[in-house]
Amino acid sequence: MTEKVVLVTGACGEIGQALVQGLAKQGGYRIVTADLSPLPENIKDVSTEHAQGDLVYKIKTFYDYDFDIIFHLAASLSSKAEVSSEDAHRINVEGTMQLLMLAAYRSEKYQKSVKFIFPSSIAVYGMPDLETKKLAGCVKEEEYNLPHTMYGCNKLYCEKLGTYYSLYYGQKHLDERPPHMLDFRSIRFPGLISAFTLPHGGTSDYGPEMLHAAAQGNPYSCFVREDTKISFMAMPDAIKSLLMLVDVPREKLHHQIYNIGAFALTAGEFRDRASRAFPGAQITFAPNPRRQGIVDSWPEDVDDSLARADWGWQPDYDADAFFDEYFLPEIKKRYQR
Repeated sequence: MTEKVVLVTGACGEIGQALVQGLAKQGGYRIVTADLSPLPENIKDVSTEHAQGDLVYKIKTFYDYDFDIIFHLAASLSSKAEVSSEDAHRINVEGTMQLLMLAAYRSEKYQKSVKFIFPSSIAVYGMPDLETKKLAGCVKEEEYNLPHTMYGCNKLYCEKLGTYYSLYYGQKHLDERPPHMLDFRSIRFPGLISAFTLPHGGTSDYGPEMLHAAAQGNPYSCFVREDTKISFMAMPDAIKSLLMLVDVPREKLHHQIYNIGAFALTAGEFRDRASRAFPGAQITFAPNPRRQGIVDSWPEDVDDSLARADWGWQPDYDADAFFDEYFLPEIKKRYQR
């Protein structure tokens, strides 16, 4: 069987490392990676080639590669993007557009559709106030697309760019769209939590941060209110969703942008879980106005019925399974608790 050539950008990040490992385990892929940083040891042996450096300036080198699939994970995340908005726009938008142009060019020139898998985010949503957020409950893909952050604006715009290059590039009539056009597919992820990589100060990282602190016996001051609620997902489910979506026949997909969900918890519920697992945990709440405002703008949960209907999405880990079977056993091993 001929191997499919895959590009994974942002390969050194939490999702990137897990995805590269998932692709290698599944087999049938020749994996090319790209990131600002050198590859960590856990994925170095499964990457056939690594392009290190600023992606915006590296993309021109990829025109010589015959990619079947591009997983574009590289991004400047929400908290950092608020501080360096111009740089975030360059990384998140310019980098994505150049990769989309590359994929569209190769799809058209070689009459072979390139799959472009784009992880988006709940940051594309913008709830106007806390009352609306609470009443809205599970939000559908087309609702409240009024992001409050640069990161959310970037992700929403890139979803639109992907749709344009996939459906309208060259202004073909939809009934005459050739099968070799770019195949853009996007997942809007909730807050993702890995048991194997440490959180890096992301806006949704307060949950895993307090658990890691409690496991080490360190005090933790949470940067959001106790009642703050958003949706979360175990990293294995995130990788499962990417590997599922890339394999779905194009004709079965009735949409290009999909919510996926697993469980929604408040910061107080994370505290309670941490206290039960690690008695004596010292967890307090000292909301940071800027970061609190970002999380308040995200919905409490998402409606993922489109993904369930089109490609059979279903998470393996609800809240109980996430804590009891995945996260807590691993961090207890890590810290010998």
